Amino acid sequence: MSELLGVAVLGAGHMGADHIRRLDRAVSGARVAAVADPDTARAEEAVAGVDGVSVHAEAEAALDAPGVDAVLIASPGPAHEEALLAAFARGLPVLCEKPLVPDSSGALRVVEAELRLGRRLAQVGFMRRYERLKSLLDSGRLGRPLMLHCTHRNVASPPPFTSAMLVNSSVSHEIDAARWLLGQELTAVTVLRPRPTSNAPEGLLDPQFVVFETSGGALVDVEIFVNSGFGYQVACEAVCEAGSARVGDERTMSVTTAAGRSEEVARDYLVRFADAYDREVRAWVDATRAGRVTGPGVWDGYAASAVAEAGVRALEHGGRVTVDLAPRPELYA
Repeated sequence: MSELLGVAVLGAGHMGADHIRRLDRAVSGARVAAVADPDTARAEEAVAGVDGVSVHAEAEAALDAPGVDAVLIASPGPAHEEALLAAFARGLPVLCEKPLVPDSSGALRVVEAELRLGRRLAQVGFMRRYERLKSLLDSGRLGRPLMLHCTHRNVASPPPFTSAMLVNSSVSHEIDAARWLLGQELTAVTVLRPRPTSNAPEGLLDPQFVVFETSGGALVDVEIFVNSGFGYQVACEAVCEAGSARVGDERTMSVTTAAGRSEEVARDYLVRFADAYDREVRAWVDATRAGRVTGPGVWDGYAASAVAEAGVRALEHGGRVTVDLAPRPELYA
């Protein structure tokens, strides 16, 4: 493909607007061809200054717009299944922000739809796949992985945010990262609930401590704290038989004045993972232009939904809950 990849962006909210900016200014080989959002005024604002973009209230109208070669889905999770199936029907490659679909049954329907095509078309936006840590673990230098310790803290939760969303929205990234880093499935989950922070809205169980068991005998723990009040912090430490390695402590700008030294702390995910989003979208564009699909796929999205649902049951009913996964199709082996 010699021409620019024409991308339809579905959703012009916080995430969608950032992807529109990214495709227009930070990623070569692509252009924003169409944008869809029920709030067309918001969509018009997001594409201000971007040439050659059509704005639509309906997702399918954007998919059918002239010059659209691929789709980036950044709309709310409940709208993803319909958008994915519409893209599949048109043979359009997709980058879909997480969650693939909020519930595992819907995610499995998307898997089955892609299987009927006989080829992969979709990539899921799990941009926290830690490449350097992954290659280190796969090299065997640190020996067999025994545990992953994960930290996930937000400044404040947006309204409305439920206790279940700490697991099925926030921790979904750690679910995918753990499966990918270890090369193992998550087989059981336990959710512990410490005393809620006074910073959380009334009734929100925040923080939570989530423990996953894996098919290879490793343990993964996640501290999820979405109303920390002090910053957006994500880190992961792998503890192995011959050593450990930690990612996520990257330093930001440090400022020194007569009053002392201070260090910036990222306030949201678009700041903390700006480089990761750039790399993800750039890789997706390059692969799509070459006729390939790489990165996490719809099966990974389904698995994350199934594990998260087990986590929500553990949160609501207590105790250890096993994860029930459908057999893995050969296309995703």
